Amino acid sequence: MQEASFSGLMKAILYMVAFYYIFKFLARIFLPVLVKKAVEKAGENFQRQQQQQYYNQNNTGQNTYRNNDEIIMDTAKEKNPRETKKVGEYVDYEEID
Repeated sequence: MQEASFSGLMKAILYMVAFYYIFKFLARIFLPVLVKKAVEKAGENFQRQQQQQYYNQNNTGQNTYRNNDEIIMDTAKEKNPRETKKVGEYVDYEEID
């Protein structure tokens, strides 16, 4: 049977403190690099989505024709915005005592 000793407890505490400071030091070095890469990747994804959305808009609703230095946009195929349904008028009721 093993018994816990004071020296074993001190070693464990020392290892925990050392691990904490080593982790903290390495995080200061590598965390900014990892965050920078994550931000760059998110920016690339955002740009890709914006380009895809722009491409989809041009192909579905509007046709663009390029004539030398002139751009002509055909908006005849655009859908007209629909009016919202009017359900009825609002009536304010008062209680009569």
